[in-house]
Amino acid sequence: MNIRQAMRTKLVRFVIGERMQRTRRWLAEKRRKLTARPHTVSVFLELDDPYSYLLSHYLPSLAAAYDIELRLYLTQACGDAFRPEPSMLAQYAEQDCARLARELGIPFLDKGNAPPVEHRRALINTLAADTDGADYSDELVESLALYWRGDIEAIARRVSGAEQSDAGDKLLLHNQRRLIDLGHYDGASVHYAGEWYRGVDRLCYLTDRLDALGARKQAVSSAMLASIRQVMQVSLPVAPPSAAKDLPPLELFVSFRSPFSFLLLNRVYAIADSFGLELKIRPVLPMLMRGMQVPRSKLMYLVIDAAREARRLELPFGKISDPMGKGTERCLAVFFYALGEKRERDFLLNAGEAIWANAINVSTDKGMRKVTGRTGLFWPDVVNAMARDDWRKTAEANRESMMDSGSWGVPTMRLGDFVVWGQDRDWLLVRHIEELCDTGDGILV
Repeated sequence: MNIRQAMRTKLVRFVIGERMQRTRRWLAEKRRKLTARPHTVSVFLELDDPYSYLLSHYLPSLAAAYDIELRLYLTQACGDAFRPEPSMLAQYAEQDCARLARELGIPFLDKGNAPPVEHRRALINTLAADTDGADYSDELVESLALYWRGDIEAIARRVSGAEQSDAGDKLLLHNQRRLIDLGHYDGASVHYAGEWYRGVDRLCYLTDRLDALGARKQAVSSAMLASIRQVMQVSLPVAPPSAAKDLPPLELFVSFRSPFSFLLLNRVYAIADSFGLELKIRPVLPMLMRGMQVPRSKLMYLVIDAAREARRLELPFGKISDPMGKGTERCLAVFFYALGEKRERDFLLNAGEAIWANAINVSTDKGMRKVTGRTGLFWPDVVNAMARDDWRKTAEANRESMMDSGSWGVPTMRLGDFVVWGQDRDWLLVRHIEELCDTGDGILV
């Protein structure tokens, strides 16, 4: 790690720390009170983004349950730099949101097989013509619902007589600039007092914060908002169900430079152990080492979000030593050696904790020796393994396999033809396994 990387690592550690979070929130609340402003919650939504639709479904309940000023903005994606595989993302997002909608009990494409994209521009122009209307927020939420329920007839009636203009494009560009100025890059995102909450998955963090500030309306129930967290909870079987023995191996695609890979590891091992599944770890090179670029604003949000998730999961996190480059390559080489010694689980967990919680520099012999010593690996063999590069072929094969399954990033979990991306989708994997193991005999044990 060079001096520049070391300084950046220390800065990131400072920014994502819980103490800094508390200080930022305290200052934000002081400013709000001094200026007598309301609790202002800004939500950025994209018409053709299914995650925006799922999030919008809960906005009326949010506005009803909390003493807030809710501002909705119709925006557009910030470009391919923020979405490295946009066509794959669009296809995966629709599949992922269909699964989420089913679990959350939200209608999704129930009136058609696909959103009516032919009416997209007219619908945006119609919304752009009424941004100052008293019912604009309701109109936007309803338009998203019509679009993602596939209700072609209702949308056709809504846009009937709409004039062709550039008003919609101007609105999207204006709100995109607002989004970027506030420090974010994507739709389906909520901003409150300096912090971002992306997607329906993170809405609970916002409601927890508003609760702590005493912003909840006492006479109003927020049961619908609370149901999000309830749906995403799972209980693992106490013993592997008999039907699980016929399931294919569970594959996990990870990167040593991905904090979310580290956050997921223990839970994936717990899932595999509980259902008696064979777990195959398939590491890949990180995106930046595969020629992809990740803008700074996205990197910052991701690491802040990872820290927030780590606190929820009660995992150590924050003292980071970025393994970019040599450190990642050495970890990959040692992983395949550890695999042959049947020590890959210990190495993965020890390396992850070293990188993301203990600031151990795995690009040095001193740092790697600490990790491999804890793992029980013989150091001379570790040195020999790090001198080889035959791991590159396997890592590339793993990347190609992951891409072929419709995912481009880590962590990705695959069980047969079922693929989910993201450390916060483990509960969907468990639901799928439960369905495969459901023989109609009752509770899985």
